[in-house]
Formats: sequence, C-alpha cells, structure tokens
Amino acid sequence: MILSDMDIRRYLDSGELVIEPMFEDTIRENGIDMRLGGVIGRLKKTDEVFDPRIHDPHDFVEFEEGDEFIIYPNEHVLLHTLEYIKMPRDLMAFVNLRSSFARIGFILPPTIVDANFEGELTIELIGGNFPIKLYKGDRFLHLVFAKLMTPAKKPYKGKYQGQRGVQVPIFRKD
Repeated sequence: MILSDMDIRRYLDSGELVIEPMFEDTIRENGIDMRLGGVIGRLKKTDEVFDPRIHDPHDFVEFEEGDEFIIYPNEHVLLHTLEYIKMPRDLMAFVNLRSSFARIGFILPPTIVDANFEGELTIELIGGNFPIKLYKGDRFLHLVFAKLMTPAKKPYKGKYQGQRGVQVPIFRKD
C-alpha cells in the first residue's frame, strides 16, 4: 500500500517517522520531497582498476562543499539529502528523481530506503547531455512510501545507519 499525504502526516505526528528539517512543501500528495545537501562527491575518471578488496573508495572520489554544483555530461556523482530521515519498521520508501530533473537528462539508479533506516540519504546521480547547475536546498528527490504487510523481523541495522553527508561505499574486507 502506497501512503498518501494524510498517512505520512499521521506517521510524522506519531513520531514513528522522522524527517528533519521539515519544510512547508516537504509532504506531497503521495510522498515527500527531499532537498540537496551541501556536499558532492565526484567519482574520479581513471584507468586504474578499483578493487573493493584492496582499495579505499575515498581514493576514487573527490569531495566538494558548497551552495551550488555543476554536474557535467555523463558524470557520476554522489549527492546527499539535506534532510535526516528515521524510518519505522513497517515502512520502506522508493527513491525517485523529481520529474523536472529527469526531463533535463539526469538519471538516478533504482534506490530504496529500508525499514528502520536512519540518516541522510546518499544518492548516485548521472549527468545528462549538457552541464546542469544544482543548488543546495533544491527539491530534487521524491520518496514514495510503501507500508509493509508486517513490520520487518530483521529491520535495517546496516553499515550506513546514521550516516550524514556523502557516504562512499563500504566494502567488507574478508
């Protein structure tokens, strides 16, 4: 079941779902809009092979902090949300790019927010055919919440729990 604006408001009012900060236009008809944070991670262009068993992903990402960012054609970047979200055990969310940004060529790989996740979201974005400027605070994501039939027996408690800012991938070194 997809949650409506009224369902989302009930979850927020009960404290089961937390979104901070909240803005007047955060809650939409069938989801919430989230804003762009102030840090971007640009994936470096290199011929060096990335081996997740050996390399530190930080070595392949250049970080910038600011109020505006230009995303270049076909560039892969990591962005984060301004909002911190805390999910209950009986909701998950589908992360979508707001259609205005998709219509100018941005691509967002399929992404979800797991039941019980807590933190700012880190999102991969792929640039379109021409450079596009983004501003900190722009509404750029739309989350659609789905109610689970039963609360998750094994809710998310993973390695990204509580993250803030752009988080590079974390690989286990076994």
